Amino acid sequence: MNTPSNMIDLGTKAPFFELPNPSKTNEIQSLDDLKGEKGTLVIFMCNHCPFVLHVIDKLNELYEDYNERGIEFIAINSNDVEKYPADSPEKMIEFQIERNFDFPYLYDESQAIAKAYDAACTPDFFFFDEKLDLIYRGQMDDSRPGNHKDVTGEDLIIAFENLLLGEAQEEIQRPSMGCNIKWK
Repeated sequence: MNTPSNMIDLGTKAPFFELPNPSKTNEIQSLDDLKGEKGTLVIFMCNHCPFVLHVIDKLNELYEDYNERGIEFIAINSNDVEKYPADSPEKMIEFQIERNFDFPYLYDESQAIAKAYDAACTPDFFFFDEKLDLIYRGQMDDSRPGNHKDVTGEDLIIAFENLLLGEAQEEIQRPSMGCNIKWK
C-alpha cells in the first residue's frame, strides 16, 4: 500500500525521544545527544520496505556529504516486529552492516515516537534546524521503486543547502511515499 506523509506543520518542535540503538548494545540515545549542530534529519524507516531499500545508498551518500557540515541523521524503526520479524532489532543491526551506513538507527518498540511525529510511511523525512524547529518534511526526491527516475536526493539536498546558506525553504514540499508504518 502506498502511503504518503502526513505533512505536519512547518515550525513544529521536534518531539523529544530516548530510544535504544541496537547496533550499540541497545545504548539509550536521545534527540538531545544526537542532534546536529546546524540541522537534524529524522527518518522513519525499516529494513524490509522496498521504498527504503530504493533510497538507502543515496541516503548514506548524503550523510557522508552533510554530516561534516553539521547535519545529523537519525533513523528510527517503529514497525511492529511481531508481525514483521524482518524489522527486528537484530535485523536492524544486520541491515546497518550490510548497507554500511553510520548514522544512528534507533528502535521505537512502543511506536510512541512515530505517533509523536505523526509519521505515516517508510521512509518519512523530517528536517529540523538548529533550534529543532521543523523546516522541511516530505520526499527525498521524485524517484520511487519502478518509476525509472534516478535517486538524486534532490529535495533533501535543496533543504540542506537552504539551511546552510541561511535561505528560505521551498514553499512547495512534496510528501514522501512509502509503505505504511506497521502499527500494532
